[in-house]
Amino acid sequence: MRIAMPVFNIIGKGTFWRALALGQVLAGKGHAVTLLATSPHRRRGYRRTERRGVTVIETPDLLPGSLRSGWDLWNALVRIGYLRGRAFDLVHAFENRPVALLPALYLHRSRGIPLISDWCDWFGRGGSVEERPNPLLRAVLRPVETFLEEVPRRRADGVTAINSLLQRKAESLGIPPERILLLPNGSNVEEIRPGDREEARRQLGLPPEARLIAYTGAIFARDARLMAEAFDRIHAARPESRLLLVGYCNIAVEEMVRTPEAVIRTGPVDYATLARYLVACDLGWLPLRDSGANRGRFPLKLNDFMAAGRAVVASDVGDLGDLVREEGIGLVAPDRADALAQAVLDLLADDARRAAMGRRARRLAEGRLSWPAVGSKLEGFYQNILALAERT
Repeated sequence: MRIAMPVFNIIGKGTFWRALALGQVLAGKGHAVTLLATSPHRRRGYRRTERRGVTVIETPDLLPGSLRSGWDLWNALVRIGYLRGRAFDLVHAFENRPVALLPALYLHRSRGIPLISDWCDWFGRGGSVEERPNPLLRAVLRPVETFLEEVPRRRADGVTAINSLLQRKAESLGIPPERILLLPNGSNVEEIRPGDREEARRQLGLPPEARLIAYTGAIFARDARLMAEAFDRIHAARPESRLLLVGYCNIAVEEMVRTPEAVIRTGPVDYATLARYLVACDLGWLPLRDSGANRGRFPLKLNDFMAAGRAVVASDVGDLGDLVREEGIGLVAPDRADALAQAVLDLLADDARRAAMGRRARRLAEGRLSWPAVGSKLEGFYQNILALAERT
């Protein structure tokens, strides 16, 4: 199959990693995959690279910084220009913001190519739009995000949903169940592996005797406040504990806690360094509010902790809480600071239990939640959608 994958994200951010990992599995099976993602800085022209068999097209965007989030029509036009004259059998759009949706619709409508829509975040009414702090922007974007994530999907040939909530939402739009695939994130077990915690700390210059509680990537403001409140309780009980913020974190959590010196912020890191930080930590955690935004996603950071063989503490929210509890890879707690803090303290006090959970997490990451396993499910879904298209 020749597959186009337009993604709204900047290279190296968010859903880009989901699309790239799936594309690499498919490329390994002999399919030709072209992934289109937004350049961090480019304003004209595009750049072509190869990533383990996937052709990555880095497209320009006229908006600055964090505004490069899928809205620039110039970006969409450059992508359509690139796709013209190139042959594809299927297009899989990762989310429905214009820079991903418009090129996908161009291939779908002008050439009759089957369109699959990936739904991995609840952006619209009730979802992450409600987390925006600016009430005017929230009011403006709410109907726009809702329209984009609901109306075009009704006409797609298939939908891949990252969790059961979005799977049910797709069904509520009238999409037949046989055209919906529950497609969770996979785990990168090749580049993230369990290792020696003390050696990783030595390499990274981390305090050898500290209890390191790790969180990776960006965070919603309400979740950051919950994290800070929970960590204050943990640090009061275990003064040797440290909050390790790995990679780009968009909120100054260290300004929210009572002991800023107990927060270690790495700043942006490459993937190999991220993997070492995960090995260096005692456990990972995901303190999330029980909100529509968090029920409507499935954080890839959980898969990274699993691949590193680290137990997790997570809020009991959506599929995330169900997975952690049912697979025994950590502890879940209500979205309250006291409950999350106590769960962390319980695991920090029991090295054997924490290690056993970490081993179960790694086995799960190597099994049904590995990228090869998840990518094989997607390949089968593509084949079913193409077969349905031939019959209609």
